[in-house]
Amino acid sequence: MCYVFFIGFVIGVWPESKSFSDEGMGPIPSKWRGICQLTKNGSRCNRKLIGARYFSKGYLAYASMVNSTAAKSIQPNARDYAGHGSHTLSTAGGNFVPRASAFGNGNGTAKGGSPKARVAAYKVCWPPINDNECFDADILAAFEAAISDGVDVLSVSLGGEAVEFFNDGIAIGSFHAVKKGITVVSSAGNSGPTPGSVSNVAPWMLTVGASTIDREFSNYVALGNKKHLKGASLSSTGLPAEKFYPLMSASDAKATNASASEAQLCKPGTLDKKKAEGKILVCVRGENARANKGQQAILAGAVGMILVNDKLSGNEIIADPHLLPASHVNFSDGESVFAYIKSTKIPMAYITRVKTELGTKPAPFMASFSSRGPNPVEQSILKPDITAPGVSIIAAYTQATGPTDGEFDTRRVPFNTESGTSMSCPHVSGIVGLLKTLHPTWTPAAIKSAIMTTARKRDNNNGTMLDSSKARATPFAYGAGHVQPNSAMDPGLVYDLTTDDYLNFLCARGYNETLLKVFSKEPHKCPKAYSLSDFNYPSITVPNLRDTPVTVTRRVKNVGSPGTYVVRVKEPVGVSVTVKPGTLQFKSNGEEKKFKVVLKAKVQGPQDYVFGELKWTDGKHNVRSPIVVMHY
Repeated sequence: MCYVFFIGFVIGVWPESKSFSDEGMGPIPSKWRGICQLTKNGSRCNRKLIGARYFSKGYLAYASMVNSTAAKSIQPNARDYAGHGSHTLSTAGGNFVPRASAFGNGNGTAKGGSPKARVAAYKVCWPPINDNECFDADILAAFEAAISDGVDVLSVSLGGEAVEFFNDGIAIGSFHAVKKGITVVSSAGNSGPTPGSVSNVAPWMLTVGASTIDREFSNYVALGNKKHLKGASLSSTGLPAEKFYPLMSASDAKATNASASEAQLCKPGTLDKKKAEGKILVCVRGENARANKGQQAILAGAVGMILVNDKLSGNEIIADPHLLPASHVNFSDGESVFAYIKSTKIPMAYITRVKTELGTKPAPFMASFSSRGPNPVEQSILKPDITAPGVSIIAAYTQATGPTDGEFDTRRVPFNTESGTSMSCPHVSGIVGLLKTLHPTWTPAAIKSAIMTTARKRDNNNGTMLDSSKARATPFAYGAGHVQPNSAMDPGLVYDLTTDDYLNFLCARGYNETLLKVFSKEPHKCPKAYSLSDFNYPSITVPNLRDTPVTVTRRVKNVGSPGTYVVRVKEPVGVSVTVKPGTLQFKSNGEEKKFKVVLKAKVQGPQDYVFGELKWTDGKHNVRSPIVVMHY
């Protein structure tokens, strides 16, 4: 199987507290010697380790099988030719770098989530062959190497369509990592807002969606009818002169052999230079890359571009490093642009230069591209687990390609903005690195629980987090909520899981002894009776609530001081929720308590998902779990 939706590197992070010694990490892998500062004996690092390895045997075997001429010119190495790996790695573990900016915007000191971590990159993706670029053989080899190297965190900014776990290389590799105490953080995917589009859905992974931040790179579109529309951009140039320019829908600039719909999307070869030259073109988002639309506008002789959202993209606008003056506006403003063009014989417009705006509201809201639940493989597990910043993120960039990663882009920059769940994933990976340093004995499940149960569902307007369409977002978009690193340090209680719990989960899905060997070499005897409703996940999902009540069992471990926790419940619409017992008293750190949640349909209604929340509180800690119910 190949993973083609978003490519990247697997990143290993060692918190600063772990040292390279005979009692600790052991010798540096031979492939890394010379990459870091060595001690006198040449076998240990005494400086921050930055390593890079590559895995290409699976890719090259496929290339040989299909006799790909494109692959024959490739010399496999660990260099980042696309920018994706540099961006994600620096987000997870980049050190403090002053005077960082994206084309002079967003000036400040840049740092990763774990800025003093030791990091390693494992390159597993290559130029596409028949749309295939990341192969299970290479992904699994990278997991095996990272486990052997002794990393504490794996940040996996890649994935593909969700499939059954025994057919999923990332799920298999991450299981073996989690068995060794390594937390695996993964991207939810960029196929939203389509329901059921989420990927990396195994319960042992921490799956991250993408949401916005309260910083925007803004410019404005001034129309000839005196309307001013706010957009987003990182265009490095402005219009030749401060004056209005002719405005044209790209469909009106279509080439003779192109359809109006293809020209409207500004696809390659669809625009007529005689029609577009000297004008500001209006292109619609979708199908081809946003930066590529700008390139097509340049080739057609346009002086600028207004990129408008389709209805599905709603209000999500993204600042891209366009080569020409451009502005990305939302769907409703795009409708205003088209209405203005139709209202006059001589439509005109002007695009202002980019400026950085801080404290924008509302933020965060969910990115439209962020993949959504429900979980297409196992609906009793809510995915994604969490959301984190993933729109217009500034981070380090390769010098091997331009900021748009197009052959036409000859610019080279040390920092660039990118958007995607590939960007939100390493935010959480960096947080995991810090939590591992603070709590070295916590299991990957405990770390995941701490991050999930302390998340926030409100934006900076103190309202419920929204989708890009301005509708209320649901746990299928954000999981448990938007990550709050400081709260995750002291969650009070955690929902913990062991390797046997995960194997029992697979047993409940019908895995036999042969399939279980894919995940565990040691024999595992499946329990005679095991219900997925008893799997100790930090969220509660009931995909089949009908006339008969459903009972869910959970256990929580005290990781704080002794105290008494009282339950609070926000019931899903049409569902009654009873928690027994309603009070949990902990006398010591490490003590565990069980409780049961009984869910019962109050009335019959239309088949639909409804959402609620269960919270344990001692007055200081609030341990929240989303409740998701398919109500029949």
